[in-house]
Amino acid sequence: MLKAGLTGGIGSGKTLVARVFELLGIPVYNADTAAKTMMNEDEGLKALMVAHFGESAYVNGILNRAYISSVVFENNEKLALLNSLVHPATIRAAEQWMQQQNTPYVIKEAALIFESGSQEGLDLVIGVYAPLHLRIHRTMQRDNINREAVLKRMSHQVNEELKMKLCDFVLYNDEQRLLIPQVIALHEQLLLLSNKR
Repeated sequence: MLKAGLTGGIGSGKTLVARVFELLGIPVYNADTAAKTMMNEDEGLKALMVAHFGESAYVNGILNRAYISSVVFENNEKLALLNSLVHPATIRAAEQWMQQQNTPYVIKEAALIFESGSQEGLDLVIGVYAPLHLRIHRTMQRDNINREAVLKRMSHQVNEELKMKLCDFVLYNDEQRLLIPQVIALHEQLLLLSNKR
């Protein structure tokens, strides 16, 4: 079974691409959703979060996302600390999930595949590319935030052009090329690759 990563910058369209793969019958592990779940349900991780970020990290046992965001997005060291706590747990959970699947290939969707080092456990990485102006516009619309807030989030991710160079395949979500036919063509290619293993 092939293990494929799916990544791209904020607003690139990763989630849309993941949904198309799911419609094609391919299981998708959403690392960002899994991380949020684990921060609420994994007692060991919760204890580490409280130890490093204080009692305000949780309200009535639920992650105080607003508080954590306000701490880490103002401080690169705190963001690195958060990632060092969450990424290893998420990578382990993704590995276990992949072992339980029985399809020709599986996909792990994660914004920070290269930043977290999780590409090491994957056979290939698919990038979703969109130009900066589209990514900013989409994120502002989706999250109802201003341009400065989007740019701040983007500053914590690897440069988009560099990220795409690190990927084995790139899908273009640039409103110039149709996205779904690209995903279907890649799906066929990955099925062929998985048969050669």
